[in-house]
Amino acid sequence: MTPTAIQSGTATVAALLFTAAQRLQETLGVCNPDTTAGLDAELLLAKVLGVGRARLRSHGEEAVAAEAAARFAALIERRAGGEPVAYILGRKDFWTLGLSVSPAVLVPRPETELLVERALALHPGGEARVADLGTGSGAIALALASARPRWRIVATDLSADALAVARANAAALGLEHVEMVQGDWLTCLPARTFHLLLSNPPYLAAADPGLRLAELMREPRLALVAGEDGLAALRGIIRAAPGHLEPGGWLLLEHGATQAAAVAGALVARGFAQVRSHQDLAGRERMTEGQWPTHP
Repeated sequence: MTPTAIQSGTATVAALLFTAAQRLQETLGVCNPDTTAGLDAELLLAKVLGVGRARLRSHGEEAVAAEAAARFAALIERRAGGEPVAYILGRKDFWTLGLSVSPAVLVPRPETELLVERALALHPGGEARVADLGTGSGAIALALASARPRWRIVATDLSADALAVARANAAALGLEHVEMVQGDWLTCLPARTFHLLLSNPPYLAAADPGLRLAELMREPRLALVAGEDGLAALRGIIRAAPGHLEPGGWLLLEHGATQAAAVAGALVARGFAQVRSHQDLAGRERMTEGQWPTHP
């Protein structure tokens, strides 16, 4: 779409989306073939116009006012520069919730919903004490709180800025009974035990080539990188977890697609039973769980 069309207000919805998707594919698709250029363009134009994506598709012939088209073009340039769509929108959907996000937190991913699904399956009813370690935006803790209002849930994070985002999300969703604690994994929860421990910790190696992707470069490194092999945080949580689990309690961990064997091995070596990994919707083993034995 030419600047003239934008400035004159003759650019249509369909034309803007087509040109924007081309621009994003050219800039982001070079390094990431999975780039969702068309979807990104729709989300950003829907934000500018204050309408749903369905309306964009059904009214593609409508002209877009010059001022709105210019704002859309500016957002597309931010996206083309690698800024995640969620940061531009200021929100991300997770589970059944709409969450506010900022560069202080990792953008919640769909695969992390597997942790929520498994927690609900392992403890289907009644009361429970649950901890979400490294909560970031609060996604896991708040999803569980919305599904199990009787659970007592605590969410921890080392980052004060991340906890501020999580607290704001809890308030906006009316889930302020979720306890937020600043600290490193389980060290900030001395002498406390839980029926379920969950974590989506950093699991990328320091030299992982994926860190060169434009989007990951914008996300907090603290939430992404865990030592030379990417397993440092996972190992630390596994070592500490037995001291914070009730007999028969479960530890659920998200990890990289090639790390399932290493995580399962570490759980078994630490004394966990019922160790098993689960696949995400793409068929990749992305989380592993283990149960602390009822009897030593």
